[in-house]
Amino acid sequence: RYFHSVIKNHSFSRAAEECSISQSAISQQIKALEQELGFKLLDRKNRQFELTAAGEHFYRKTLILMDDYERTIKESMKLANNDMARLRIGYLRGYAGSEIRDAVAEFTRRYPGVSVEIIQGNHEELYTALRTERADIVLNDQRRTFSDEYENLILETTKSFIEVSVISPLAKAASISPEELKNMPCILVSSKEQRDTEQEYYENVAGFKGGFLFADDAENARIMVIGNQGFMPVEVGNSFTEIGPPVARIPLCRNAEQITRNFCAFWKKNNSGYYVEEFADILKKQFI
Repeated sequence: RYFHSVIKNHSFSRAAEECSISQSAISQQIKALEQELGFKLLDRKNRQFELTAAGEHFYRKTLILMDDYERTIKESMKLANNDMARLRIGYLRGYAGSEIRDAVAEFTRRYPGVSVEIIQGNHEELYTALRTERADIVLNDQRRTFSDEYENLILETTKSFIEVSVISPLAKAASISPEELKNMPCILVSSKEQRDTEQEYYENVAGFKGGFLFADDAENARIMVIGNQGFMPVEVGNSFTEIGPPVARIPLCRNAEQITRNFCAFWKKNNSGYYVEEFADILKKQFI
């Protein structure tokens, strides 16, 4: 840790401050490490230093070892506190695929002693739950650039459609663009707390300008569609079933190309563990 701190801070004095020891003590610790290893890690020049070739290799490799070490301690602590036998899974409210259900069933079959907790939310609610560690892994759509703090497993690239009532004139369209929906309300599935956030995304990013209506779940949203109150945007993947009357599904296109979206499994790297990674593997297989 002392060696890593010196390299990270590019300074013995700043490393000493970070590690709460004296500068002479941290210098002695680095020398003791070099003696134990049998080779030099640093070339010292006055108050400056450079990594040796061996030191550079040792530094890169031990970063991985230290990460494994810290993770092992965290996982072991959870076991000691009887907190490991729990998996908290989040998925999108309104998600219509069977993958999450089938993955939970398979995981529970393999690990009957693990308590599985399920939460639903829209994109921002799931992101917040993951960031605050109220969820261990979430199935979410990709709206942000991937972050190095998370494992970002792309599960499927889906195609975008809208659903409208068969009595709507739009039901006969071969395809449609967001601009052509400017006079029709968009029906979104969202909690009351997240309606402004969802509206902002679908208005400014997706490009829907015809106003918005909200439903608490996908079933209520589809009933609103059947009642010809507006259209509902949906993402269709390999496992989604065909839909028939009284709802029509129309490809949503931009520049003559059907719009697509990635669905991913996300989990924090520093909250990774055997059950999280095992569930991610099971979930990934549901999309193959």
